[in-house]
This record gives sequence, C-alpha cells and structure tokens, in this order.
Amino acid sequence: MSIRSVKYGIKKLTIKDIDLIEKIIADAFSGEPWNDKWQDSAQLRQYITDVVDNKNSLSLGLFDNDEIIGVTTGRIKHWFTGKQYWIDDLGILSKKQGSGAGTRFISMIEEYLKEDGVNKIVLLTERDFPAYRFYAKNRFVDKENRVVYEKELYNEKRENNET
Repeated sequence: MSIRSVKYGIKKLTIKDIDLIEKIIADAFSGEPWNDKWQDSAQLRQYITDVVDNKNSLSLGLFDNDEIIGVTTGRIKHWFTGKQYWIDDLGILSKKQGSGAGTRFISMIEEYLKEDGVNKIVLLTERDFPAYRFYAKNRFVDKENRVVYEKELYNEKRENNET
C-alpha cells in the first residue's frame, strides 16, 4: 500500500501511555544498527519514565489508524533564541521502517511544534548510522562546530574487576 493512501495521525503521549512507548522503543532500536538490548524491562520502564514524566517533556505518537507505529520522546527547552524541542528518541516500528512513515512523522512533528511556538528541533545521532542520512534528508543540519563529550564513570570495584 502506498504511503499516500494511509491516514497517519499524531497524538500527544503522557506517562499513562508508557506501554505504547515501551513497545516502540524496544522494537525500533533492538535491531541493526542500534542493537539496543533492553533485557531488563524495569530498566527500560525507568528510562522512559525519566524522559516522559517531567514538566517539560513532550512525547508524540504516530498512528496508522488505531495502531501506534512510531514515537518521539524529548523535552521543550526555553532558550534565549526561543522554544526548542530536544529529541531523546525518535523511532518507528521495525516493520514500518523504510516505508516513508518516519519522514511523514518528522513533517507532522514540525507542524505540531510550529503551532506550539517551537522554533527549533535539536537531536543527537551517530554519523555512521542510517539515522544520520535520514535526518540530513529531512533538512536537519550537522553543526560541525559542535562536539559531544562523553566520559565513562566506573567505581573502583568495577575498575579493579576489569583489570
């Protein structure tokens, strides 16, 4: 079926929709190239709660009729340049990836945010993942003057056990 004949809709999600969000996150990111293995369901639930259950959280679901097929989770940040939406996750069910649903979802997210006065979307992704090309195709700009720092923190006991 052509994407043009499918009626997509978006809906704001809350912590009450945690089961729907969990379903998409676990499915969308468990395969290549992410290979996120959420073997601990309590850990996944806590992660989603951390992202979704805050005063400035914004999560949206993409629906194909009554079936949820995608989610975005993130937060609204009030910055000196205006309101920004910082995406933590944007995922489409694996069976729908590559169908155009993600591109349509981005477009719908943009319209939703514009209506709310948001003037920028910010996110992080890996350069060598397909998501990098997906976002570039959808007119996101790689801010080459920015860098992400990361530092692993281990307690002494863990470090000593690894040596």
